[in-house]
Amino acid sequence: MKKVAKELNAIITIVSRDILLAIKSPFGLIMSFAMPLVMMGMLGGSLEQNMTAGLNFNFGQFMLVGMMVNMLFMYTMQGLTSLVEDRQTNFTQEMLIAPVSRYSIIIGKIFGSAFRGILGMIGTLILGLCMGIFLSPWQLLLILALSPLMCLSAGAIAMVLIGIIKSNQTANMVIMMLAMGQMFLSGAIIPISNSHGILLILNRIMPLTYCLDLTRAVVYTGTAEYESVVLFNPFVNCVVIAALTLVCLGLGTYSYVRSEKNR
Repeated sequence: MKKVAKELNAIITIVSRDILLAIKSPFGLIMSFAMPLVMMGMLGGSLEQNMTAGLNFNFGQFMLVGMMVNMLFMYTMQGLTSLVEDRQTNFTQEMLIAPVSRYSIIIGKIFGSAFRGILGMIGTLILGLCMGIFLSPWQLLLILALSPLMCLSAGAIAMVLIGIIKSNQTANMVIMMLAMGQMFLSGAIIPISNSHGILLILNRIMPLTYCLDLTRAVVYTGTAEYESVVLFNPFVNCVVIAALTLVCLGLGTYSYVRSEKNR
């Protein structure tokens, strides 16, 4: 029990530090709320008005769920780039000599990075209300219940890259490109049920595809739109997400710790 308490204390400490750093950056907080306005308000709004006449489901709700998950996923990934900066300031070395699991450190960083993602989800929800798009309190609770899994998945994918990238500028650029690519190709805004060829291959290998599909499966359960919106069986989504998360978290943590030891 003492060991478990020590690991939990380490996770909470790291999460608290990252939240405090985020609060001390007003511009970053503003951007967390502003990003949904650009992505969902402008791009999504234009799609809803001009290209969704033939859909047999509510595109607004489809887009709202997708962008909420995407904001959480994207900001969690971006937040992990602070590990590269921590490496340059030697803060990582100080954390790694602490008598706690390396996984506790990484998990703490992941959930700390998710703070801005939560703000992005709130901003998306508020914008959705302004656009006349609503989710029930029960649907919101279901999305919230899945959010820790989404955070771990996003963080695990980012860790694979962080473990091999040494430059903070490069890390930010690569993570942003990956996050944006996933947003457009995994179905956050644009439906992908009729994708084929290279686009089909790309969206099938992207973790966000399965996170989005699992969330929509939970949100749309029992509705007539379920078959039109959900791509895979929820069990398949869970297995893929869990497998990718465990493999990427293990590889990413190993490569990151190894790169620190070789400094």
